[in-house]
Amino acid sequence: MVPSIGGSAKFPGLRLPGSLLEGFSQIQVSTLAIKDKLLVAGGFQGELICKFLDRKGISFCCRTTYDDNAITNALDIYDSSSGAVHFMSSNNDCGIRDFDLEKCQLCKHFHFQWPVNHTSLSPDGKLLVIVGDDPDGMLVDAHTGKTVHKLQGHVDFSFASAWNPDGQTFATGNQDKTCRVWDVRNLSKSVAVLRGNLGAIRSIRFTSDGRFMAMAEPADFVHIFDVGSGYNKQQELDFFGEISGVSFSPDTEALFVGVWDRTYANGKRQLAFDSDLQKLPAKANET
Repeated sequence: MVPSIGGSAKFPGLRLPGSLLEGFSQIQVSTLAIKDKLLVAGGFQGELICKFLDRKGISFCCRTTYDDNAITNALDIYDSSSGAVHFMSSNNDCGIRDFDLEKCQLCKHFHFQWPVNHTSLSPDGKLLVIVGDDPDGMLVDAHTGKTVHKLQGHVDFSFASAWNPDGQTFATGNQDKTCRVWDVRNLSKSVAVLRGNLGAIRSIRFTSDGRFMAMAEPADFVHIFDVGSGYNKQQELDFFGEISGVSFSPDTEALFVGVWDRTYANGKRQLAFDSDLQKLPAKANET
């Protein structure tokens, strides 16, 4: 998989005591994650850069691997059961890695049979949804890496996943132009199949209250679903541009969409929506 966002960024003074491997001064960014005041950037050569936005300098950096297929495809930041801040990287070298940020330490490294495109940790921290260059996704034990169940139904490679905050349902996005919703209480088949218009489902997000789910296609279309309606009620956002990702605001009042279009605009759009999923005018924040 080649991530849908990119760019070059320079980070001065990266030869830090906390580095696991030799430092570096410039990376081509393939993916970003942010939670609270922590930003983590992943690079095309397996680089990881961590910065607290309220502190000076870089907090942590390393290169996960020197493998030729080192692209960092996705990042997930979370608080461990001990309260320590961790983040997890999904890489093209078929591995996922869990880091303790405060200790600048690699805690876990699970290896699989295919490149991992996305990983999502369950709200209780016990299960991982793992998807990648295989039609079947996996639900695995977050502590041991042991497979709990194979997720069968998609017919192509998967690029996205997300947990509903209820901890019982989660979603996977695939190149077959569908998003499938699963229930951990019965994994024999997906409970819903949601279809896109144009291409692969590359980004999925739930609101913090679990009422809505958004899924983004590679370009032009974002779909918002009412979870309480069994995903039968939806709002479709239609615009011009390639989509790098989507994210709901913590208060669930706005949806942010990263958009790139060489003709009309580059930047981000802040989109409002209501509980009836009626399409509202976009409030554009474009650069």
